[in-house]
Order: sequence, then C-alpha cells, then structure tokens
Amino acid sequence: MKKFTLMLCALVLTFSYLNAQQEKGITGYDNWLSSWAEFQPSSITYSEPSQILSGNISEDTKLLKKNTYLLLGNVFVTDSTTLSIEPGTVILGDYETNGSLIISNGSKIIAEGQETDPIIFTSNRSVKKQGDWGGIFILGDAPINKFGNEAAIDYGMRPSSYKNVSYGGTNPTSNSGILKYVRIEYAGKRTVDYGYFDALTLAGIGCETVVENVMVSFSQGNSFNIIGGELNLDKMVSYKSRGTDYVFNFGAQCRISNSLAIRDPYISGSNRPKCMYIASYEDKSRTDLSKNKTKVYGENLTLINISDDLKSDIQMGLVKEGIYIAPETSLSLNKSVISGFNPAVVLDNEIKINGSNLENIKFSKMYFHNCKGNIFSKNNPNNDDLEDWYGNAAFFNVYSKGDYAETFIDMKNPKRPDFRLRINKIIASNNYDTED
Repeated sequence: MKKFTLMLCALVLTFSYLNAQQEKGITGYDNWLSSWAEFQPSSITYSEPSQILSGNISEDTKLLKKNTYLLLGNVFVTDSTTLSIEPGTVILGDYETNGSLIISNGSKIIAEGQETDPIIFTSNRSVKKQGDWGGIFILGDAPINKFGNEAAIDYGMRPSSYKNVSYGGTNPTSNSGILKYVRIEYAGKRTVDYGYFDALTLAGIGCETVVENVMVSFSQGNSFNIIGGELNLDKMVSYKSRGTDYVFNFGAQCRISNSLAIRDPYISGSNRPKCMYIASYEDKSRTDLSKNKTKVYGENLTLINISDDLKSDIQMGLVKEGIYIAPETSLSLNKSVISGFNPAVVLDNEIKINGSNLENIKFSKMYFHNCKGNIFSKNNPNNDDLEDWYGNAAFFNVYSKGDYAETFIDMKNPKRPDFRLRINKIIASNNYDTED
C-alpha cells in the first residue's frame, strides 16, 4: 500500500510538472488535432451530391450522413427554423453558383460532429482550390456597435427578405446553435463588387451559441470573421488561409482559448494578412462610441508562420506582423506563442504609447519565438518604450530563437502535425536581441 501511495504521488507530481512546462500555446496531454482535423484535404475524394440545397429552408430540416449535399447558390435558413446536421455529413459548396449557407437571425444551426466523425463543408470541384465556394454566415441578435444596433451582410445576395441578411440586437446571450467538430475547406470566393467571402462569419452571435473544434483550411478570404456579439471560441484552427485568420470587429466581446493559426508566406495574400486583426470599427463616423468597443481575451493560442528560410522570406517582404491592433480596442493575450513574424505585434500609429492605453493591451506569460522584433507601433522603428513596458519581469514574457523542430513537437508531420511546445527543449529569456 505504501509503494502504491508513493507511485501515485509521483504520477501526480509528474502530471503537474508536465502541465507547468506545457502551459504556453495550445495545450493538451495528447494532440487534440489528430482525430478530427485534416491537413491534406485535397487528397480526399467525396461522393457526388445526392441532395441539393437551394433557396430558403423555412421548416426544421435534418441533413443525414448517408447523403452528400450540394449548396447551390445562397441557401438561407429562415423563419426561426433549425437546421440540424448529423455527424459525418458532407456538404459541398457549388463553384459555379458560389454556394453559401446563411443562418438568418432567429434561426439556428445544430452542427454537432464527433471527434471521430466531423462534419465537412468543402468544394465540389475535383481539383480543389482556395475560394472555390462562398462560406458560412451565422447571424444573431447580440449587440454590435454600429448606429441603430443593426446591420446587414452585403455580398450581392438576393434574399427574399432583408431580415434574412440582417444581424445585431440587444440580446448578448442569444443562442444561434452549435458548431462542433466541423471542418470548412476551400471557402472564401472572390466577388467582383464585394470582395472576398470569409469562410465563417459570426455576426451578432450571443454567448449561448457553442463554437468549438472548428477548422478552416485554405480559405481565400478571412478564416474567422467575428462581428460584434459576445461569444466564446475554443479549439479553433485556421490553416494556410490567404486572408487573415481571426478578425474581431464592431464591438466583439470574445474569449478565444486553446486555438491555432498556421500561416504560409507563399499562400498569404499580397497585402500580407495577419493571424489576428482587432478593431472596433471601419468607419468611426458610423460607430456608436457609447457602446462596447471590441474586447478580446486570448489564452493558450499558438500563432505560427511556417517558413523554411525565415530570414530570406522577411527580406523578400513575404512576412509581416502576426497581430495588428487598431485604436480603441482591448486585447489581453496570456500564455500564448507567437512564432516567425516581422514583428510579432503592431499597434496602430493612432494608439498613443501611454499607461492608460497599454493597460488595454496586455501580453503576459507570452513566448515570442523567431520574430524579427516583438511589439512595435506602426511606421515607428523605435520601440524602446514598448520594450521597457512589456519586458518588465512582472509580465513573465520570454523571447527565444531556435529551430522549429526543437520548439514544437512535430510540426512537419504531413498528416498529423503536432504544434504543442516541446517540454524541456526551450531555452527562453527576456532578451530582446532579434536582429538575426
């Protein structure tokens, strides 16, 4: 009995030690990506569609795993309807008609896949490419900070009613359903007059909506676009998007945890999008500044730019900042990893560097890795004030350079990469020498 007790204590101590070592970046005692994520979606062939979805869905509908569905044009779920999707169901976005799915304000989607049987939204083309189809829009009645507290998506859609594309309201706890164990591939089609669709748009979504284990890969537009609302995101994955991975705007109140963004300098768009873009408005004159400004709390995020020759890619202008922070926003980032950017973070030049503003932009227990510079103001090559502030020992931020293979467990594995930090392999310091 005594031996058993000693063994149990040793296991508990080991477990606690491993947790302490692995607390930065995405966490887990196994690779939570391995059973449901897909990093080579072009290698998978799906059945031809057996059912077509088009126009309005105005009665409760369930999509079944035994069928393959085709989104033909803009498909609206309207009139307080619930669209349910069985685990393992495949939905193809039509290339010719820019297939898209819009969950209108007041309706719900229940897309609850399983870890071993995720729900797949992908392209209907045999050779799949970024931007093959539109994307998914979920519209709710949680607050936004535009005047009138209501707005509408505008991508040239022709809904039967304006309310089918409108979002915003006064209900921060509204429930638009469930997205869990869902993959969205090759979305983000470009339109001539309205720019790129985003793979997943969450507009005015309330905190009773469940969004967990959602992977967006090879999007031509932004991966995740969060417009206003109040929501929690857990175990999100953005993989090799041409657009920005996570956009937060228009008063979004969002907590994002244990999530990942993987960028490739040879896939990113020509304007060099980022992992995260945080703003409170696009046009200040159309914003009600008495309402919530965008506030994002992130914990255990891993933001990586994959580059075989980072120095060369930076010199060629292929790598920019990992995070961009616009004026009048709040960001608190904790226990997260930012790796391979130039620099890690950029603050808009309208943000005055003073104690009041920096209280709204917090970085603590961070791991800055292989970045050419850490936190800068836009167009200002001197970041001494920011270095002094965020380099304070009270924030526990550390800085390092080193080979990716020595830093992450197995990020080069083509089928099942593991982006967790290696235990006991990291040599970190609070040294800001980033000129190599």
